[in-house]
Amino acid sequence: MATEIKVPALGESVTEATVARWLKKAGEAVKVDEPLVELETDKVTLEVNAAAAGVLVEIVQPEGATVEVGALLGTIDAAGAVAKPAAAKAEPAKAAPAKAEAPKAEAAKPADAAPALSPAARKIVADQDLPAAEIPATGKGGRVTKEDVVNYVEAKPAAAAPAPAAAPAPAAAPRPPGAREERVRMSRLRRRIAERLKEAQNTAAILTTFNEVDMTRVIAVRERHRDAFEKKHGVKLGFMSFFVKASIAALKEIPAVNAEIDGDELVYKNHYDIGVAVGTEQGLVVPVVRDADTMSFAEIEKTIAALGKKARDGKLSMDDLTGGTFTISNGGVYGSLMSTPIINPPQSAILGMHKTMQRPMVVGDRIEARPMMYLAVSYDHRIIDGREAVTFLVRIKDAIEDPERLLFDL
Repeated sequence: MATEIKVPALGESVTEATVARWLKKAGEAVKVDEPLVELETDKVTLEVNAAAAGVLVEIVQPEGATVEVGALLGTIDAAGAVAKPAAAKAEPAKAAPAKAEAPKAEAAKPADAAPALSPAARKIVADQDLPAAEIPATGKGGRVTKEDVVNYVEAKPAAAAPAPAAAPAPAAAPRPPGAREERVRMSRLRRRIAERLKEAQNTAAILTTFNEVDMTRVIAVRERHRDAFEKKHGVKLGFMSFFVKASIAALKEIPAVNAEIDGDELVYKNHYDIGVAVGTEQGLVVPVVRDADTMSFAEIEKTIAALGKKARDGKLSMDDLTGGTFTISNGGVYGSLMSTPIINPPQSAILGMHKTMQRPMVVGDRIEARPMMYLAVSYDHRIIDGREAVTFLVRIKDAIEDPERLLFDL
């Protein structure tokens, strides 16, 4: 019995996806609920699992194909009966009947002759007309990488060329044409990121205001309670929960920062769903901590940790990524000292955190080394006035420099 593999529902407003990677090859056995293929939308990457056990007998949509919801991706045969005929089909009709084992040997060759190639490797192989089957593969799952092809190209002339006595040795091996640059198709997620960022620049009147915050007291509080906090709650006490709490307090005081434009109306949000930007191999994603104003420090830290892990594993759902009212981005984890973050439409503002560095500061009548962080708030000037943006950022600064204010809701 054949079981069809189809593109599942992808979420609200998402109608198509790109086949990112097949995790199984045609002819391989699969188990129930075993991941078969990765689909990439403009928001998340998701896996399609096997609905039945058997053999993956057909792959209809290759990697890189654009597919709509409900489209056929491939077929599983529960009995696996077609696996042998598929191999026998490759046997030429004129094969000698005397060699009974010839069909198996011949059937194996086509599979070996077409190894999986990365996009960059495929480009070089095509440009230089290389025999892909002869290139040793070191990538995951037997995949031929760009480095495999480059190594093959560089090693082959040295092995094949004779050593003439009179000919002088070349100064250096010529660079393979395909190694000068690499062209890779933009992922659907990367294209969507580009569209949204450009949309924000084209639509919103974005300004950025800066301030700096002395991290001395919040660092001391974290150091004093870190071990007890982790022992009780099973999660580390980070700085992000302090900034989430400080941002919510400032949002409550300056509601325009938690608002958005809808046509000719301003929509003021009475809930606080805080997006926390996370960098992944596929690009920047912003999972949302929902109703963060109702959470404790421990609940915020646990939620951020769980969302971060889902982001890195490519397991975020559409619900994880939609509905945020304000975003926090921490470029400091990558070493950024200062930046101007771009707002995440339809939100009106974004807070940028940066690297904490010891700097000489005037404290009273003394100069002391203090751990300082630059803060930036980019905001949509159509909604938020300069006074409101500056006040908002000062309120965050005040809360971080005197973290007890967060405990007493001051």
